[in-house]
Amino acid sequence: MEGFLVTETFIVLMVMVATLVAIAVRRIRLPYTVSLVLVGLFLSVQRFVAIDMELTPELILAIFVPPLIFEAAFHLDFRLLRQNLAPILLLAVPGVILTTLLIGGLVSAGTGLLLSTATVFGALIAATDPVAVVQLARHLGVPRRLAVAIEGESLFNDGTAMVVFQIAVTAAISGVFNPLAGLMDFLVVALGGMAVGGILGWVVAQLVARIDDRLIVTTLTTLLAYGAYLIAEHQFHVSGVLAVVVAGLLSGNVGLAKAAPTTKIMLFNLWDFLAFLANSLLFLMIGLSVNLPELWANLGPIAVAVVAVLLGRAAAVYGLSWLTHLGRSEPQVPPRWRHVLFWGGLRGAISLALALSIPFTLPQRDTLLSMTFGVMLFTLLVQGSSIQFLLRRLGLTERPAHRLAQERKMGRLFTARAGLGRLQRLHGEGLLTDEMWSGLRDDYHQAQDQLVEDINQLYADHPELERELLLQARRDALQAERGALGDALRRGLLSDRTYEELSEDIDHRLEALDMIEANIHQGWTRTEV
Repeated sequence: MEGFLVTETFIVLMVMVATLVAIAVRRIRLPYTVSLVLVGLFLSVQRFVAIDMELTPELILAIFVPPLIFEAAFHLDFRLLRQNLAPILLLAVPGVILTTLLIGGLVSAGTGLLLSTATVFGALIAATDPVAVVQLARHLGVPRRLAVAIEGESLFNDGTAMVVFQIAVTAAISGVFNPLAGLMDFLVVALGGMAVGGILGWVVAQLVARIDDRLIVTTLTTLLAYGAYLIAEHQFHVSGVLAVVVAGLLSGNVGLAKAAPTTKIMLFNLWDFLAFLANSLLFLMIGLSVNLPELWANLGPIAVAVVAVLLGRAAAVYGLSWLTHLGRSEPQVPPRWRHVLFWGGLRGAISLALALSIPFTLPQRDTLLSMTFGVMLFTLLVQGSSIQFLLRRLGLTERPAHRLAQERKMGRLFTARAGLGRLQRLHGEGLLTDEMWSGLRDDYHQAQDQLVEDINQLYADHPELERELLLQARRDALQAERGALGDALRRGLLSDRTYEELSEDIDHRLEALDMIEANIHQGWTRTEV
């Protein structure tokens, strides 16, 4: 009982520290995850906090990673993911393999480690970490398609990295490497994990669409996040991370499309909170777990590892991105985006969990752990804190003046109409006299007329703004139609057969909108080149 109270006290203290950090970062230009690691390092050095909870691979992968990955996939727009699927898969599969081999060779040459041992390090450090990258992309407000490319790659490349890591560890210990067996292992583990996540995610998505009870729905998604990982890993021995990714995509894009509005709000709030909590505890504990004297003693190998990781990432991003341009009149990954993909390749929880799971029989395991912590700190602290300056230099955080003008005028129009509605209610309640109401109403009507005139002029000068708004309005209307169908089904007004027929018709119309938007995105991409 006493041990439980100590652990509970430690968690409460960590949540309190994370909350204070979250308040502080609102006033400073530093990503939240970077701030958490720095605070954790400070507390560890000053010994303000006694570490009573040890970071283990099981703790990271089974407790922290499922809610973080599920939340990221849950919010990921499948339409944009599909439009960026080619570069995402290219970096997530052959990109990880190429990075592993390059890092392994460079580290072996620079440190004197056995090539087999260095390849183990290359595999565990090859994949960008979704926990760190997703938070960074959201904090900096990068363009939506670029954010999807960053998040999508970081979510899918973990399956590749984990399989390659297991193959590398087996080869390093046994001294035997079978490429064909390794390829089969990869296909079984990766595709098996996606299949488990797909089945569980589809079942829960159908339940979410049909159950009008917010508490049951939130419980179902929580069970899905952890259940998909546990069933995939421990029952079928396939990729639990990919299972969670696919389950999150299906529940967020299929289940939510048919859920009631109040259910959507509650689900978004729940997963935002769970992600904040898990993210805060994880990165604080990473900072607390760093042994700075040991890192200093291995400064040479760490420096070599950092250089190797940067070179390997550069080779994957710049060397493979040209393949996505084949057969296309314009690049799918604009040059400016490649710089962000390169420098935004942070390493975090996944790499740490793999490093901690290295068997003790592997030679120079402690050196590999120090190199992992060193690279992780470099990417989080140096790259994580400087990428915002890169984005500004590339002009990716700046929105065109006409889009900002549209947002301001639309915002003022919304607020003006809300204010007029409030005044009308006050007049109806007798709190405003007819004369007062008439004067205020005329002022608001005059302001609204001017705003509408300005917005129409913007649309005349920039027709793409009106086209985008029409497409979004049409998509919102179709989503409302789908929600109404779900409500009618729950109330027993429609049979399952009629519901499926009408839903299929809405899906076809949504697919037509996707095709139109894809053509528009190609035009946007052309302007980025």
